[in-house]
Amino acid sequence: MGHGYYSAYRRMAEEDLDFVVHLGDYVYEYGVAADGLVRQVPVPEQFRPECVTLERYRLQYGLYKSDPDLQRAHARFPFIVTWDDHEVQNDYAGVAPEGGAPSPEFSARRAAAYQAYYEHQPLRAAALPQDGDMRLHRRLTWGDLAQFSVLDGRQYRTDQPCGDGEFPRCDASLDPSVTMLGFEQEDWLRYGLERSDARWNVLANQAMVGQLDHNRGDPRIYWHDAWDGYPVARQRLVDHLVDAEIRNPIVITGDWHSTFVNDIKQDFSDPESATVATEFVGTSISTNDDWIVYGPYYGPMIKANPHIKFFDGDRRGYVRCSFGRQQMVVRHRMVRTVGRRHAEQYTFSSFVVEDGTPGAQRI
Repeated sequence: MGHGYYSAYRRMAEEDLDFVVHLGDYVYEYGVAADGLVRQVPVPEQFRPECVTLERYRLQYGLYKSDPDLQRAHARFPFIVTWDDHEVQNDYAGVAPEGGAPSPEFSARRAAAYQAYYEHQPLRAAALPQDGDMRLHRRLTWGDLAQFSVLDGRQYRTDQPCGDGEFPRCDASLDPSVTMLGFEQEDWLRYGLERSDARWNVLANQAMVGQLDHNRGDPRIYWHDAWDGYPVARQRLVDHLVDAEIRNPIVITGDWHSTFVNDIKQDFSDPESATVATEFVGTSISTNDDWIVYGPYYGPMIKANPHIKFFDGDRRGYVRCSFGRQQMVVRHRMVRTVGRRHAEQYTFSSFVVEDGTPGAQRI
């Protein structure tokens, strides 16, 4: 929250919404500066250390939830929540910390983070942490219009098989035993999708499913914390969407602090391959402030990834989705700055997905 005000939550609370889906990084585990950075408010000393203990994670949630605009958004709408990495530690995987091996110390830290998450989020008793684990993935239906499979891409994943970061794939990432969701959750997801009667089948997901080749040549370079680091697991998911003829699969994704609209291809190595699903990646609420970071970085890569239909790197806001019988309409609702609480909001871009036709069209 030190990167800016929650002006996006303020404007969100003015909308007429049925619910909000939050896709992770609700808090960051890092210590908070004494002056609150952009907000320029005094922050007590106990917020300076990084979150490791239960007490410190609880303080972090308390600080974030002291924001009146976040409070109003929670008061106005039900929140469907899932976590990503920063609710515990950047780029952690399963029981392995970032760049390290499993240890009793990290398991204790993860258990503390999960406990604090449960205490501060609108979750049912079934999610109560037990022995350091927490059942977060779940299935929610909106009549026969939409089914939401809320995924947990952190707790059960294989440690990044090629390591954390940005580099070519290694042979280990092609091992069929590597999984993003864990095999039990994969089975749960397939079962729910096969039996869905919903017109729209939505996967609420943390890290980007669509491929992003960073190098635009050989060797291809990928970010290994996303599904690009787990290509065989991704192919299992995509193949199931095809084989089971899942109706209107939509992926909604967080994490990237940028906006993407992606065609999910049956074979990402072939640009002419069939489009199987549509992915909407939403930007951050305030992280990265108003800095120009990802536009110059990811922008030059987009032409070499033709399945990416839209990209914007450096605006803050949220994605408003409207589901109907014939189409789904997506509007990217942005604020002009996170440097002040009362920032104006505008619709930056809009897309439609037609019933029975995967792939988004700009409107």
